[in-house]
Amino acid sequence: MGYRVAVVGATGNVGREMLQILAERNFPADDVVALASARSVGLQASFGDKSVLKVQDLAKFDFKGIDIVLSSPGAKVSAEHSPRAARAGAVVIDNTSYWRMDPDVPLVVPEVNPQAIAGYKGRGIIANPNCSTIQMVVALKPIHDAAGIKRVVVSTYQSTSGAGKEAMDELVSQTKSFFVNQTLDPVKFTKNIAFNVIPQIDVFMDDGSTKEEWKMVVETKKILDPKIKIHATCVRVPTFVGHAEAVNLELERPLEDDEARRILAAAPGVLVVDQREPGGYVTPKEVTGQDGVFVSRIRSDPTVENGLAMWVVSDNLRKGAALNAVQIAEELIKGYI
Repeated sequence: MGYRVAVVGATGNVGREMLQILAERNFPADDVVALASARSVGLQASFGDKSVLKVQDLAKFDFKGIDIVLSSPGAKVSAEHSPRAARAGAVVIDNTSYWRMDPDVPLVVPEVNPQAIAGYKGRGIIANPNCSTIQMVVALKPIHDAAGIKRVVVSTYQSTSGAGKEAMDELVSQTKSFFVNQTLDPVKFTKNIAFNVIPQIDVFMDDGSTKEEWKMVVETKKILDPKIKIHATCVRVPTFVGHAEAVNLELERPLEDDEARRILAAAPGVLVVDQREPGGYVTPKEVTGQDGVFVSRIRSDPTVENGLAMWVVSDNLRKGAALNAVQIAEELIKGYI
């Protein structure tokens, strides 16, 4: 018998990817429902190549009989509707930031802490981490198991799709305007994104960090190890899909770069592309549409004791969001519901 699945936020970047990945991976669903806000009611959402779904109104939808909800509508909407779905008996896998740090809600990356799924019964909700956190912890987990990570310094290069379709459209329009000597003022971003990089993602906090940087710190601690020290700088760059990260580690025990390369290559979800020659590494453009977390430029850092550096790239809409949520659902039906 298959499951009844609802996708909330089905018309957004991540919601569309969720539907695509459910179909690609042949998730055992007898029924899939596409939900969004009232303004999207009646629109069509593709369920892979299998069928086209008519979008229904989230606010009016009765979740009774739904087994699993994959939710990516925005934090305020999730705060209202995820508990409503859970009360109706569904397990909600939520991609928004709202539930991630709730102590009664597990924050899960299946390659890293699948055992945390068992905690879903507290609220009936499982949280999907931030996109930049997911790809980093997938790469950190095997290194932490082998040599212990004391400190992480990470700089991110995050694509416009992480800010939604309107942000991607702004990159397109600003790029076009550049070539006809016109200037378009930024709307989605604080400064022009075309031919530029912006060292701010989300709002500033009291200590000078942005909320995106704070998320990487607290989420990594919750998922991997609360003792790890983390410093993040998150930057928006003029690409469409795919986040990249320059990750610098200080380890508890020595780990040669060749050994690190071997350990990473054997880790679930990780693909090592690391040839010390021009082009022997992976970029965001190449990983678009791919499921893995790609690691390149693995090398020792002699400036700190037991230092290691690497370059981590992943499709932020897939592994950074939709795929991770579907993988959680797959783990959920294996051993929990």
